Amino acid sequence: MHHGLLCAGLLSPLKNLALAAAPDDVALPPGLARRLAGIERRSGGRLGVMVLPTGGSDRPWGWNADARFPLCSSFKLLLASMALHEVAGGRLSLDERLPFTRANLIDWSPVTDSEADHGAGMTVGALCAATLATSDNTAANLVLARLGGPAALTAYLRSLGDTVTRLDRNEPAMNRPGADPHWDTSSPRAMATTAQALMLGTGLPAPEQARLLRWMRASVTGGRRLRAGAASDWQVVTKTGTSNTDSIDVGVLWPARRPPLVVAAFIRDSQADGAVRDACLADVARLLQAPPPAG
Repeated sequence: MHHGLLCAGLLSPLKNLALAAAPDDVALPPGLARRLAGIERRSGGRLGVMVLPTGGSDRPWGWNADARFPLCSSFKLLLASMALHEVAGGRLSLDERLPFTRANLIDWSPVTDSEADHGAGMTVGALCAATLATSDNTAANLVLARLGGPAALTAYLRSLGDTVTRLDRNEPAMNRPGADPHWDTSSPRAMATTAQALMLGTGLPAPEQARLLRWMRASVTGGRRLRAGAASDWQVVTKTGTSNTDSIDVGVLWPARRPPLVVAAFIRDSQADGAVRDACLADVARLLQAPPPAG
């Protein structure tokens, strides 16, 4: 199993996602590797992490960074970004209304459930906001269909240079194992690099990027994951994903006196309950507060 530390290559453009590993990978410091191994054991499954410092002298590091993990609802960060990309290109309006009825509702749709009987549908903007704030599954399906479906979202990711992340099915099927183990998956490295481009870099124009971050800051999910392990004076903006055996948290952490950190943390195939998995993801964030012991 390779738990490499990726150095400068991860801060280069998104096209470098096509590389499986950079030639300057080096081993993780023993103290950090020991802590990550402990988190993985407690998780009851497989842990994957990628951390991208965006300034200063800190180096990126990863644990199972190139392994594939299910996306679950973390794909909604990518979906909302694609919608904003289409808005920026004049091909979509956030004010466009998408009709739906109660027959369209699926499990975990708190916002669309409250609007289903009104008959007016919801705007693309409101649906995207619901998708990121509450992880509303019906809202995600409606926006995904408007954008052309899973294949269109995957094509958008390829246009960004992400050759790894893929979406193959809608909610809720995407949360279940598929005929192809690559369906509906990403890697920590790919997801972190794409999130960096979309949330901090040049993946979206500035107005759309600002809107994406506003939507994400309104999230009511993930309070027990990376956010719970961050210092109290840090800002944390992430998108979660969850299934019966998987837990994910992806986004940006802003330390009080350091440049932002982009983090993608995944747990898959876990036999532990959700609270244990949440605590393990919080422990990943705790690793970022201070350097771990070297030995």
